[in-house]
Amino acid sequence: MRFAASSVLLLACLFSFVCSLSIGAVQVDFYDVWLALWSYDNTQLAQKIVIELRLPRAILAFLAGAGLATAGLILQTVTRNPLADPYLFGISSGASFGVVLLLTLFGIQSGLAMSGAALLGSICAMSLLLLIAYHKGTAQIENMLLAGVALSFLFNAFTSLLLYWSDPQAVSAIIFWSLGSFSRADWVWMWLPSIVVISGLVIVICFRRHLNALLLGDESAVTLGVNVHRLRLGMLLVSSLLTAVLVAACGGVGFVGLMIPHIVRFFISQARVLGMIVTALSGGLLMLWVDVLARTIIENQELPIGVITAAIGSVFFLSLLMFRKRTASI
Repeated sequence: MRFAASSVLLLACLFSFVCSLSIGAVQVDFYDVWLALWSYDNTQLAQKIVIELRLPRAILAFLAGAGLATAGLILQTVTRNPLADPYLFGISSGASFGVVLLLTLFGIQSGLAMSGAALLGSICAMSLLLLIAYHKGTAQIENMLLAGVALSFLFNAFTSLLLYWSDPQAVSAIIFWSLGSFSRADWVWMWLPSIVVISGLVIVICFRRHLNALLLGDESAVTLGVNVHRLRLGMLLVSSLLTAVLVAACGGVGFVGLMIPHIVRFFISQARVLGMIVTALSGGLLMLWVDVLARTIIENQELPIGVITAAIGSVFFLSLLMFRKRTASI
């Protein structure tokens, strides 16, 4: 039954991927998509749109969803908090600060340069978080959470200060970037998120038994021979790198790492390899359709990705809250 459900999910991902290459401001039929993928002819406009514009965008959307869902799964496991989120530790705020700093000091608006600046800002936030965690003692998860919230506010304050002194055009570009978009997807640097997301998922699968031991509590995990402090910091590092690279590539996209692991947990155990793979595939599937909505919901305009994910996430958690209240009253 689980294998059949996973197969259906995989087919849904493949179908959605093809649909994302077909649907847009310029409609491309499935036959032209097929020709573009298997016998690309750069003289054909439809095939050029598919390969040069939509294919890297669809790959980035799928990687972003899979990576953020995996990062959320890691955080929810190591903190034993089902509502933990990859953006909780200030990584997104650090990335935004890096981009704002690049634009205000150098005026560079290149997509690759902005991604590099966002990555450096994310790494800075992640390093500060790890330093605080080591200094305060990694045994207390609350220290990590509080440090992440504090760093988020700190980087947001620095970003707001830089925005205050920036010109209006730079402010507009920064705000659009911070709301999330896959429009900067480019074959030149697509290797970076691909390697990081695939490696992150492989690491999680390899350490699944150690992560499952953490769910039993720190004392039980130590009894089973798990180095809790080292494992927690290592997984935090993996989650932070996933978030950093994806924020650098597509800006701020919230609620995915919070919502997808929570939904998958209702249907399948995430303690197994299959559950982890399903979580990643579900995140990618969601982001493929979010990207399609962003490109088509308003004619001749692109809606920021973060707006759609925030709306979906808000409705989901309000529905979950109402369901729990109704269940408790029965």
